[in-house]
Amino acid sequence: MFSFCPLQGALSDSSASQSLLELDGGVKILIDVGWDETFDVEKLKELGKQAPTLSLILLTHATVPHLAAYAHCCKHFPPFQRIPVYATRPVIDLGRTLTQDLYASTPLAATTISSASLAEVSYASGYSQAASAENTFLLQPPTPEEITKYFSLIQPLKYSQPHQPLPSPFSPPLNGLTITAYNSGRTLGGTIWHIQHGLESIVYAVDWNQARENVFAGAAWLGGNHGGAGGTQVIEQLRKPTALVCSSRTPDAALPRAKRDEQLMESIKLCIARGGTVLIPVDSSARVLELSYLLEHAWRKEVAQDNDVFKSAKLFLAGRTISSTMKNARSMLEWMDDSIIREFEAFADESRRNNRRDEGNHQTGPGPFDFKYLRLLERKAQIDKILQQSDDAEPRAKVILASDTSLDWGFSKDILKSIAADARNLVILTEKPNLEPNQKPSISRTLWEWWKERRDGVATERTSNGDTFEQVYAGNRELEIETAERKGLEGDELIVYQQWLATQRQLQATLQSGGTNLLEAPGDVLDDADSDTDSESEGSDTEQQGKALNIANTMAQASRKKVVLRDEDLGVTILIKKENVYDFNVRGTKGRDRMFPVAMRRRRADEFGELIRPEDYLRAEEREDAENQEAGQVNTNNQEPEGLGKKRKWEDIGTAGRGRGGAGPNKRPHHHDRRRLSAGEAAAAPFSENGPAGDDLSDLEDEEDETLNGPAKLVVTKETIPVRLRIAFVDFSGLHDKRSLTMLIPLIQPRKLVLVAGGKDETLALASDVKKLLTAQSTGTESAIEVLTPAVGTTVDASVDTNAWVLKLADPLVKGLKWQNVRGLGIVTVTGLLLPGGEFQPIEVGDGGDGDATKRQKLEDSSETPTASTALVKAGTNTSLPTASLPTLDLVPPTLASSLRSQAAQPLHVGELRLADLRRAMLSAGHKAEFRGEGTLLIDDVVVVRKSTAQGGRIELESVGLPSDTMPGTTSGGLLDAAMKVGGTFYAVKKKIYEGLAVVAGA
Repeated sequence: MFSFCPLQGALSDSSASQSLLELDGGVKILIDVGWDETFDVEKLKELGKQAPTLSLILLTHATVPHLAAYAHCCKHFPPFQRIPVYATRPVIDLGRTLTQDLYASTPLAATTISSASLAEVSYASGYSQAASAENTFLLQPPTPEEITKYFSLIQPLKYSQPHQPLPSPFSPPLNGLTITAYNSGRTLGGTIWHIQHGLESIVYAVDWNQARENVFAGAAWLGGNHGGAGGTQVIEQLRKPTALVCSSRTPDAALPRAKRDEQLMESIKLCIARGGTVLIPVDSSARVLELSYLLEHAWRKEVAQDNDVFKSAKLFLAGRTISSTMKNARSMLEWMDDSIIREFEAFADESRRNNRRDEGNHQTGPGPFDFKYLRLLERKAQIDKILQQSDDAEPRAKVILASDTSLDWGFSKDILKSIAADARNLVILTEKPNLEPNQKPSISRTLWEWWKERRDGVATERTSNGDTFEQVYAGNRELEIETAERKGLEGDELIVYQQWLATQRQLQATLQSGGTNLLEAPGDVLDDADSDTDSESEGSDTEQQGKALNIANTMAQASRKKVVLRDEDLGVTILIKKENVYDFNVRGTKGRDRMFPVAMRRRRADEFGELIRPEDYLRAEEREDAENQEAGQVNTNNQEPEGLGKKRKWEDIGTAGRGRGGAGPNKRPHHHDRRRLSAGEAAAAPFSENGPAGDDLSDLEDEEDETLNGPAKLVVTKETIPVRLRIAFVDFSGLHDKRSLTMLIPLIQPRKLVLVAGGKDETLALASDVKKLLTAQSTGTESAIEVLTPAVGTTVDASVDTNAWVLKLADPLVKGLKWQNVRGLGIVTVTGLLLPGGEFQPIEVGDGGDGDATKRQKLEDSSETPTASTALVKAGTNTSLPTASLPTLDLVPPTLASSLRSQAAQPLHVGELRLADLRRAMLSAGHKAEFRGEGTLLIDDVVVVRKSTAQGGRIELESVGLPSDTMPGTTSGGLLDAAMKVGGTFYAVKKKIYEGLAVVAGA
């Protein structure tokens, strides 16, 4: 059985993605922990309910719609940190920088305390409820250190690496579950997940791209080194799955890569030629790599050709953590397209040659992501500096890529407010924005609607190749912009917040006295001991805080009385959690209660080995200084501790402000000693990690915000600005188009197709088109593939109604099997005697059959005559049924062997012949072979081989026929020689065809 339930992003214009898969045995897999720009906590309620039942989590892309809620769930949902999470290395590293950028850019991501909780505190304490009703108090957001810790818990995987994951402590056994990641294109490390559980094969593919781009290789459907055009057939591992879960969001008009890039560059060139500023809102982790690479290399090319327009313009990339993102990208070139790898290898070869020459004055050219013209900006002061230059008497043209695509948070909103009033400026939208129902549209969605309406005039431009594109005038419309700010609490607000905080501390104190054991299983001993290896403020306080918040209602009903634990509630852990207890009755218990609990201390390690604790290697005087600093730390009352009821450590103060100019060890250092370069020196200066050196932007620092550390509330201000700039749209979303989807689905051949991640209209339209296509290809009959379009929160049965039975093979029978390898699978035919073994439960797999698959089947009574059975067995099948109750297939006795010869299995030919492989084989054997038309191969001009797709790949051979009489002008000997030639070629072709197939002989 396999059921599928989308938690977000189905039949909706919201791009957030969350999907829940439930397999046999109660195994639940959550794929993606996405959010959207609204950061609405209500959308995570269902995920919070499902968290204690999840077995594992898979992540697909390092984007906001796929993992923005991961840090929030880890901080506020207690079980979340104990669930195993799997992703590729780029998704882990880029997702970490994206999350840090998100929380440093907008206070909306921190979310607010529920008004009901604050109202209850206000009513109970007698204070005015206005403080809790009119204001929104912010929860404490995860610090950069906590975000780093959360992402360090994710297990990295490589492409095409089958892996059997570990379940969560509260999950049932996985029973041989195997997950495999494949390249999905579009983003660095983007993943198509293949999930194999028993005989259920599930392919989960959302937001993929089959086409190759400048940085990213195409999806791995057709194989190849990194995906893309590796062949004409879908790879074996992704073919014929039980269910294919695919995204239905496709671009309206996808352009080829060359035309798309040219249209973008022409739009930029027209704007900077008239001295304007180009703003390109982009995400800060995924698609930013494609755009930054394209613009950097376009600038290199144009400047090398002495193009004055590009030489006078400046190129910037703005994001709170963009330096870390690009640093990670430089270390992950092997995850990119082969062209990037070849470019880096050429750069490395040139560097080695220059080093051998010892030419100290020679400057080696930059690598793929070593920016020479693109300048990275990470602080608001730097943005203000470059925008002030636009107000000068002679403004310089500039192109700015800034986060985020929604224009609701990040530097892109600040830049838009500064350039909106100038008609020379241009905003280029690179993907269709979201439109959340019952929510105010984002700024980018509003601009996209203006571009679509074309109400105030259109400027039609033409590229060098003759293609036209449009730039729409905003027409001095008014745009309302909301700015979310974090403001410190004061007066009654602070009193209400302190009362709420005291309530949470009281709940935590109750839990620490024993109530926490109610939420723990006997296997939690390992995790309890693990908290001793690191500082107590890292994970334990966050987990206890989340537990306190989750059971607040339960504790309120109990009048906040301390919970008295009974001995049976503790289970076997009573031996280590209660004093003077030395015995435990294990009679009648199962599982972990039958084993003595051992608190094992796990060693923390990363890919380089065990982690080193620097405090273990301090000198005596350094240790004394550290102790004195910690002892002298004073915690003010208007600051919320990191853990409820605990003091912060000295080095933790101000960490919430990191990324926005706050204090902390990770704060960017000042560069006051940097020498200012002249204009000529700056032009000749070598490129640096963040772009061209020699400017005066590196010395700029943001002012420290005192409200970042203490309790705060969310204040939203609104302003209206006139918009006179131009709006352009160039699709850089990198999503698959409808043509690629309709081409691949018949090749993948799924038993069921589930469409998610798309609007209602486009999902239903795509489902209708796919049904028509599959019906047309199935020769007019109704297609066997069922297309499902579930809504958010709707569970659908995506399994196939089939019957299959599990048998136990006797050892003498197994020893005599002769396996045949077919594309990595072992296949053998078996003829044996079926002996009863009791009851067994059928599982659903294989081809369809009659009968109820969920009904228990009983074998015939052992007194009846056993029957012989012939079965096709696949190697590697794993079952969890007890072998004592399984029927056994044994050798056929000699007395029955003679009577079963007529019923023995006939030889089977397994495999699929490709005409291209047959052509190469015939050429290597000395024959002449060439293609004549589609699906037709001509060999030696006398034998034709055809492959019919309508009949499931049937192979047809035709040879040249000769008349029986002697042809005029020939001798009988010449006719005989021609016939022998035809016959020799025919049998040679037939032999090569059989060699390409696996012949499974009957036993």
